[in-house]
Amino acid sequence: MSAPSLVWLRDDLRIADNPALTTAAERGPVVVLYVLDEASPGIRPLGGASRWWLHGSLEALGRDLAEHGVPLVLRRGAAAAVVPEVAAAVGAEAVFWNRRYGGAERDVDTTVKAGLRDSGLEVASFAASLLFEPWTVQTGAGTPFSVFTPFWNACRALPEPRHPLPAPELAGADADAGDALDAWNLRPATPDWAGGLRELWTPGERGGREQLEAFLRDDIDDYAGGRNTLGDRVTSRLSPHLRWGEVSPYQAWHAVSASGADGESVARFLTELGWREFAAHVLYHFPDLATRNWRSQFDAFPWRPLDEAKLRAWQRGRTGIAVVDAGMRELWVTGTMHNRVRMITASFLTKNLLIDWRLGEQWFWDTLVDADGASNPFNWQWVAGSGADAAPYFRVFNPELQAKKFDPDGAYVGRWAPEHLTGDGPEPIVDLGESRKAALGAYEEMKRTGA
Repeated sequence: MSAPSLVWLRDDLRIADNPALTTAAERGPVVVLYVLDEASPGIRPLGGASRWWLHGSLEALGRDLAEHGVPLVLRRGAAAAVVPEVAAAVGAEAVFWNRRYGGAERDVDTTVKAGLRDSGLEVASFAASLLFEPWTVQTGAGTPFSVFTPFWNACRALPEPRHPLPAPELAGADADAGDALDAWNLRPATPDWAGGLRELWTPGERGGREQLEAFLRDDIDDYAGGRNTLGDRVTSRLSPHLRWGEVSPYQAWHAVSASGADGESVARFLTELGWREFAAHVLYHFPDLATRNWRSQFDAFPWRPLDEAKLRAWQRGRTGIAVVDAGMRELWVTGTMHNRVRMITASFLTKNLLIDWRLGEQWFWDTLVDADGASNPFNWQWVAGSGADAAPYFRVFNPELQAKKFDPDGAYVGRWAPEHLTGDGPEPIVDLGESRKAALGAYEEMKRTGA
């Protein structure tokens, strides 16, 4: 039997349409490795909801690979040490993976690749998580795009994304099982806050495939017109499956394109995939997206000294503003939030409360099952006004008007914060009109002092 290939999976926890796995399978027997790397410099530890999802996704992947006789090796530690060690232990002659785009992640991958090649191994990486590699999309001047529409126009002018690869024929090789998944303690013990997550989500490739099929069957035709309606929830619910690579963007792109659904809805969904691409494009060129203002003039923005009570009220959905409270409670229970409500709650924190966007981004990072290293900070900076193609700072979402427009019958608020409909909700922690004026004043102060 030929020497095995080692496939190092990260945010691509699937068998079908996995170029690294397909390439390894074409060579012969395969060993699959997942490294829980919380030790490498700059790697951001996962939040609680993401850790819950990762456990379920690895559990599902292990079962799927076992059906083909392929071992899933779990190891914890710095990838630069673990990957070569496992490659040597299984006698691998080649190591393959799919590319990542964060700065710290690319540094780790570069180090691992150099070390493996120095040891005489074949190493290759592949495009699997994005439709368009960031370095292939540039302005006419050869610089990164900073505005979405021309970015997306440039993407659409490129050849159409490739078609998904079928699941490969797999053969396994002997390997030590590594760590026990339960030993990683990715899921909560006491208190167990994950009941709502278990009720709503099925992590894993099969769960992702079923969710894509359900979207195409039930909701795609109404997507363009209904995606902003809060009560009906005409959304794809694919974001965590895309974040963890259980569904590839290529699979989603071509399945929706070939669905025969309403043309406007298809175009709208593909544009949403494009927004995900743009976030990764910005992260690739600006690796500190989660900690630094993309627009440096916002370094002079006069955020208020932190009011812990108001931040806590926002986190727990006790602000006294109905749709904000509903959204924050939906997030806590389900690990997700309707996209429009994400914008409303983020605007409320950064503009009505004048709390630094980084604190909101960190809370979402900890509580979202789809918390993504590109999309999460990118979208927070977009709302705050400090990011690429950002919403103008003077665009302050009025949550009451947003609720009247997108939740006119109160279905969304009634589900998540019903006391607001009976007049029993908490008193507002801030006056919306006065706080809007304060936000605009802070913006003017920034322009005077940060020019």
